[in-house]
Amino acid sequence: MIWVTEAKALPDYRLWVRFSDDTEGEVDLKDFIASDSRPIVVALRDQTAFSSIRVEMDTVVWTNGFDLAPEFLYARAKARAAA
Repeated sequence: MIWVTEAKALPDYRLWVRFSDDTEGEVDLKDFIASDSRPIVVALRDQTAFSSIRVEMDTVVWTNGFDLAPEFLYARAKARAAA
């Protein structure tokens, strides 16, 4: 099982994330944020809201309560590193 140990918000709807296996990298969430119509995600289109993250319960959590599974973030970080 993989989990997030550290994270920082970056410009343009990206995150820098470190995982429990010491893998680290950027996760681009721009397409995800732009295409998801759920109000909790739409709220994150505001860059200030997107930037207000913390690591809690082994993943990234935004102040509005939205979170993403660490496995989702890990897969995105690995795909970006491979590109």
